[in-house]
Amino acid sequence: MEDVRVRFPPSPTGYLHIGGARTAIYNWLHAQKTGGKLILRIEDTDVTRSTEESIRGILDGLQWLGIDWDEGPYFQSAYAEEHREAAQTLLTTGHAYRCFCTQEELERKREEARKKREDFQYDGNCRNLPPDEVKRRLAEGQPYVIRFKVPTGPGAVVFEDAVYGVLEKRFRDIEDFVIVRSNGSPLYVLSNAVDDIRDRITHVIRGQDHLANTPKQVLIYQALGVSLPRFAHMPLTLDPQKRKISKRAHGEVVAVQYYRERGFLSWALVNFLVLLGWSTPDNREIFSKEELIEAFSLEGINRANSVFDIRKDDPKFFTDPKALSINAHYLRTMPVEELLPYVQAELEAASIWDPSFTESKRSWFAHTVDLIRSRYHTTKDFVELGRAYFADQFPIDEKALNKNVLKHENLRAWLPLLAGRLEPLEKFTPDLVEQVIRTLAEELDIKAGILINGVRVAVTGQGKGPGLFEVLAAVDKERVVQRLRNVPRLFS
Repeated sequence: MEDVRVRFPPSPTGYLHIGGARTAIYNWLHAQKTGGKLILRIEDTDVTRSTEESIRGILDGLQWLGIDWDEGPYFQSAYAEEHREAAQTLLTTGHAYRCFCTQEELERKREEARKKREDFQYDGNCRNLPPDEVKRRLAEGQPYVIRFKVPTGPGAVVFEDAVYGVLEKRFRDIEDFVIVRSNGSPLYVLSNAVDDIRDRITHVIRGQDHLANTPKQVLIYQALGVSLPRFAHMPLTLDPQKRKISKRAHGEVVAVQYYRERGFLSWALVNFLVLLGWSTPDNREIFSKEELIEAFSLEGINRANSVFDIRKDDPKFFTDPKALSINAHYLRTMPVEELLPYVQAELEAASIWDPSFTESKRSWFAHTVDLIRSRYHTTKDFVELGRAYFADQFPIDEKALNKNVLKHENLRAWLPLLAGRLEPLEKFTPDLVEQVIRTLAEELDIKAGILINGVRVAVTGQGKGPGLFEVLAAVDKERVVQRLRNVPRLFS
């Protein structure tokens, strides 16, 4: 059997966005599943928009996601002469011709078609120019484009797609399309096909929006006398308004870097993106790397478009809730030792990292991270919601403060009183802390929940969290006592 070779060919005109990342992931998974190779090809022929910064961003994004490639990166611009040579071959073999029609002539014909409410299609005006006429125009220096000569007659371009099955497009519905501009630069439809031929690509896995190019590229393949690759066109990813996800329309919220900066784990994002257009028969959603490679197949790609539920302005769910749910699953279940470096990076970025956390307090650090992660969605939560465990200065949730502390005026005195009961404890264990709190509640003839809820807000700044007694033991006695004694300040 032929060795599988797939490619990911991004244009370096901006950051790596989630649509491009999904394409890379599908190609990478197919290569991994089949023992094939992934070729990275940078399609940098748009010199006005391609930048070195974008190239670095694409490479960094792929590496962060764990998408490694076997060959490249190759740069399409380096093969421009090869693309022109292919066009010359098509001219020589009669599969292409020079078109001398001016833009003004073409626009006039478009306008005539509009007036008749007809779709404009190039009429082949230069298709059968006599050789002497072509020679004369070339001698006069008339500008021209090179058009592919689409076969005429009742036939059709027929190809098989792994997602959509056998597809065809009638010759009469394909105009003689341009493959080289008048300035000598090849168009995407030619360059992409020639690059795939050179790189011996066996499977072209790309978005459904490229499906319109496929019949034209099939014609180029056939005219150049090479076998067709197998095609697989993925469904589009749409926003809640059913618009195609794009950099221009949605900005940074569709950038891979956006999720990296907001505390996503790289594999969690891969796991989420692969589900935007692919599924297993049992609709499973959580996969390890090995499980996903084993489960992936081109036949599992869906035909229906997927929806990415953008919630950029939602402070809680800044992105698709399902994406956050998958990220939370990994954050809460991965081995804690694997999670610690991520938490350390967040604490360092917030300037609250203490080297003792990985030295004398290493076991405490691991235990605390393991304790508090059960309600977190991203690594940012360890700073934004869990700051009180790692630093003395921390924000207090206003809603929780009003409900659980300020609503009970007596807590101004009761919580400092509790501090005095906790301070003498030689062992600050969850059981002993619970005993002291419940005993004081009985003495005060109040529900223990009033003390418990008030203590949680005063000590952690949050109204919810893991079991309070475990929390207090993790924060440690000295900090707990000090924070309870500071409660009167909260009432001022």
